[in-house]
Amino acid sequence: KLQEPYPGGPLTLGQIGIAGAGAGIVNAVLASPVELLKIKLQAQYGTGSTVRYSGPVDCAQQLIKEYGVRHGLMRGYWVTVAREIPGYAGFYAGFEGMKRFLTPKGENPATYPLGLFSLMASGATGGVCYWLACYPLDMLKSMIQNQSNPPKGTFYIWDATKQVYREGGIKPFFRGFSPTILRAVPAAAATFTTYELAMRTLSSF
Repeated sequence: KLQEPYPGGPLTLGQIGIAGAGAGIVNAVLASPVELLKIKLQAQYGTGSTVRYSGPVDCAQQLIKEYGVRHGLMRGYWVTVAREIPGYAGFYAGFEGMKRFLTPKGENPATYPLGLFSLMASGATGGVCYWLACYPLDMLKSMIQNQSNPPKGTFYIWDATKQVYREGGIKPFFRGFSPTILRAVPAAAATFTTYELAMRTLSSF
């Protein structure tokens, strides 16, 4: 709304990307602890790992008891923020860009009712753009959150980046990229399609 040239005026894709980046900053507040718990619970079932946490509540309680909220439950918060800013910029700009591409010439993309498959294609594009914009940061976030002890130092993200590069070059930054994209396509297609259809229903009242 702050960026609209006039009430209801069209935004550029760049402005939509900025709005998405702002959404990413807010999203990180919840995404960081939730993903930390997911990573901790998943990692304990790896080869040779012992099952330490019985569930998400137990995991959160143990982390807070041992490290406090900042270094326990909110570990990796700033790297999550760093991921979500470009990620959500790509998410929303990619979705809106494909919507505009699929809208017939002469029609208003903001009001033209695209069909189900066009909405799904637009959502899938947004999902792919999300990961293209931020995947190396997601890998770093997962690595930092899965460490046994909290990261040290003000520049811990940069330190983790140098460590990964020293050990394997560029390749480790994109490990797991293919299955992530395969997951993102149906997930984002469903997310944005549901959002658009819900907005149409609400606006009809």
